[in-house]
Amino acid sequence: MDSLTVSAVEHVATVTMNRPEVRNAFNETTIAELTQAFRDLGKDERIRVIVLAANGPAFCAGADLNWMKKMADYTHEENLADAGQLAEMLRVIYTCPQPVVAKIQGDCYAGGMGLAAACDMAVAVDTAYFCLSEVRLGLIPATISPYVIKAMGESAARRYFLTAERFSAADALRMGFVQEAVAADQLDAKVAEIVKALAGNSPNAVKQAKQLVQDVSGREITAELIAGTVAGIAQIRASDEGREGVRSFLEKRKPSWLQ
Repeated sequence: MDSLTVSAVEHVATVTMNRPEVRNAFNETTIAELTQAFRDLGKDERIRVIVLAANGPAFCAGADLNWMKKMADYTHEENLADAGQLAEMLRVIYTCPQPVVAKIQGDCYAGGMGLAAACDMAVAVDTAYFCLSEVRLGLIPATISPYVIKAMGESAARRYFLTAERFSAADALRMGFVQEAVAADQLDAKVAEIVKALAGNSPNAVKQAKQLVQDVSGREITAELIAGTVAGIAQIRASDEGREGVRSFLEKRKPSWLQ
């Protein structure tokens, strides 16, 4: 791949954006490669956790300037197709069966915030800044909005979508956009700590728990929703890993997925 690298050690894959010269801004090539990487990893039963990382001083500066210059001359139909590819990339990351951890080692702007928000959790260095800068350019963060609003909340989105203010990692932590904000020399250790916790759990249960959050979040508590959760626990109790997990706990031994 031209714009990123993919590596795997045991059950953990790392997808690293590798365009530091443009602050990992993405273009059509990056979008296509990220989409393909996450599609492929999502099908790999050996992989239990995916880390989305970046090389260089910035995590992602949003859209590449040269790509934006080309888009300026696009027809409406071409803009629809282009935005559709970005939307598909975000959807593939968000619905990836394995948990995805964003490792934010530097500034995260515009579409980069969409990338981070599509992940299940994010760890940032405490010196990183975040910005939804689209309105400064006469645009709106439309395609990334479903994920960013879920991650930061409607109240914060109202402010930062409209003002395009930069905000700090501490602010991102306060609003829940990231789950940890740590010193640069602690970033690797904190991500490794989270990855270890994820990789040590039942792979099937982690996948089902990820889907559960997506299915239940924001829904009204109705008889239909309750019935769905009842069916969910009944099904996983009867699964091979569900039975093995309970049995190993009662027998005070490690479950099979840790052996």
